[in-house]
Amino acid sequence: MSEQGKKSSYRGRRLLVLGVLALAAGGLAARAVDLQVLDKDFLQGQGDARFLRVVEEPAHRGMITDRFGEPLAISTPVDSVWANPQVLILERDSWTRLARALGIKRAELERLLVARQHKEFVYLKRRVNPDMARRVTALEIPGVALAPEYRRFYPAGEVTAHVVGFTDVDDAGQEGMELALDQRLRGVPGAKRVIKDRLGRIVESVERVREPQPGEDIALSIDRRLQYLAYRELKAAVRRNRADAGSAVILDVHTGEVLAMVNQPAYNPNNRGRLKRSHLRNRAVTDVFEPGSTIKPFTVAAALESGRFNAHTPVDTRPGTLRVGRKTIRDFRNYGLIDVSTVIQKSSNVGASKLALALAPEQLWQAYASVGLGESTGSGFPGESGGLLTDFGGWRDIQRATVSYGYGMSVTTLQLARAYAALASDGRPLPVSFTRRSAEQAAELASLYQPVLSESSLRAVRRMMERVVAQGGTGTRAAVPGYRIAGKTGTVKKSGAGGYVEDSYIAVFAGIAPASDPRLVMVVMIDEPRGEQYYGGAVAAPVFGKVMAGALRLLDIPPDDLQTMPGQRLALLHGAPAGGAH
Repeated sequence: MSEQGKKSSYRGRRLLVLGVLALAAGGLAARAVDLQVLDKDFLQGQGDARFLRVVEEPAHRGMITDRFGEPLAISTPVDSVWANPQVLILERDSWTRLARALGIKRAELERLLVARQHKEFVYLKRRVNPDMARRVTALEIPGVALAPEYRRFYPAGEVTAHVVGFTDVDDAGQEGMELALDQRLRGVPGAKRVIKDRLGRIVESVERVREPQPGEDIALSIDRRLQYLAYRELKAAVRRNRADAGSAVILDVHTGEVLAMVNQPAYNPNNRGRLKRSHLRNRAVTDVFEPGSTIKPFTVAAALESGRFNAHTPVDTRPGTLRVGRKTIRDFRNYGLIDVSTVIQKSSNVGASKLALALAPEQLWQAYASVGLGESTGSGFPGESGGLLTDFGGWRDIQRATVSYGYGMSVTTLQLARAYAALASDGRPLPVSFTRRSAEQAAELASLYQPVLSESSLRAVRRMMERVVAQGGTGTRAAVPGYRIAGKTGTVKKSGAGGYVEDSYIAVFAGIAPASDPRLVMVVMIDEPRGEQYYGGAVAAPVFGKVMAGALRLLDIPPDDLQTMPGQRLALLHGAPAGGAH
C-alpha cells in the first residue's frame, strides 16, 4: 500500500474511534440527563422506597405506683427481633444459626417464614434480653433486624399482682388496674423517617414525623408496706390451715381507699410461663360467698334503729334452738337469757333471728342495703361482682331469720369491707377507690348519701363488737395490744349442688380499728380450711390481729387502750425510761 493510502486508512480508523467515543459520550450524557433531570423524582422515590422508611417510635406506658410513689409497674426499653420474610426465606443457610440465637427450633422458624412468605414484616421474637439482641445482630443476616419496644416489669411481683394486673405482648392491659386504667396508661406512638441498610438496620434518622406521647403515671391508693404485710400473713394462714384460697382487704374508713388487697393463690406477673388461669382471679372482688355471722352487727343496728331495742334488752335464746316453719335454727350451745349485746359477743343465731322476726322485712332490708350490700362497690375494678340481696317483698319468716345471720345473701370480701367502713363511720358507704382520693373528694361523695342508720346506733353496735374481741368473745385472737378493736367472726357452711355441704366451711373475720376513732377496716376470708380448726375466730381472726398490729404502727395511729399495752410501750407513753441496754 502506498504511503498515501496508509495515511488515509489511519485517518479513517481514527475518525471511527472518535465517532464511537463521541456516540458513547453522547449516550452517557443523555443517560445522565435522563437520570438526573427527567426521571429524577421517579428514581429518588424508588430509592427512598427501598431504603427510606417511616417507622413507628414506641411511647412508654405510664408508670403505676403505690400511694407514696413506690413503683408497682414500670416500662423498660428492650428490642424485638423482626424479619422481612421475602428476604430471609432466600437465606436458608442462615436459618439454623438464627434459630439457635433466638432459642427456638429451626422447624418453628421455617413454619413462621413459610406462612408469612408474602409479607414484608414478621416478629421473630418479642422483647428479647440484651444478650440475645447482640447475638442476633452479630449474625448480620439479610432481612433480620431489631425494633425498639418497651417491656412491662412489676417490682412487687405476686404481692400486688391481683390489684395491678399485667399487660399482653402488645403492652395492652389485660387484668387488674392495667386493664381498668388502660386508656390513661397507654402512650401514643410517634413516627420518624429513617434510612435503612440492606440488612434492615437503621443507619440514619432523617426527621421526626410525630412526637411520641408517653402514658400517664398513676398513683394507686395501695400502701405497699401494708400490702406486703397482708400478703405475708394471708399466705401463711392459707398454708397453715391447708385452705383452698383466701383474700383480705384493708380500707381507709375516711376516704374509701383500698390500702391493701391480697389473694391466695397468687401468681408472678413477671413470669407467666406456667400460669394457671384460676390464679388470675382477684377473689376479693369477683368471688361471692354467704357472709354468715359477720352480718349480725347490721341486724342489731336495724333493731336499735327501730327504737324497740337497746344494748341491754333481754333476748331469750333458750333452749339454743328456734323453730321457724319447718326449719330449726341452732346456736353453738344454749346461751339462755342474754341481752342484745351478748347476741353479738356469743354470735347467737337464735338471738339474731328473734331480733329480725321482731322487725318489718323492709326495716331489715334497708339496714343491709344502706351500707351497700347487694350492689357494686363502685370501684370500677374489672369483673367486680355486686353480690346478692334479694328484695324483701319475697321474704318469708324463715328467709328473714336466716338472712339475719348471713345466709340467703352473698357478698365479696371487698363489698363486706365497704359495709364495715360504713358501719365504722356515719353509715354512708363511700364508693371504693383504687386510686388516691382526697378528704375533700370523700366528703363530697359522702354528701350524696342519706344515711338510714343513725350515728348513735352505729356507735352502740361498735361498742358491742368490742366484746367479740374481749375475753369471752369469739374473736379474741384478733386483739391488738394497746388498741380497742371492734370485730365480728363468721363461720359459714359452703353450699353445693344439693344444699349445704358437711365439713366444708368459709372462715371470716371483719374488724374496725381503733374502735374509739375508726380509721381502718379489714376483712379476712379463708376458703375451705382443712386444719384442726375451721372457725373464723381461730383461722381468720389471727390474720387480722397480726396485720392490723403492723398497719396501726406503720400508719402511726396512736393507741386508744393503754391498759392492754405491753409494759414497755406503756412506760414510754408515760415518759418513764423503758429500761434495757443503751
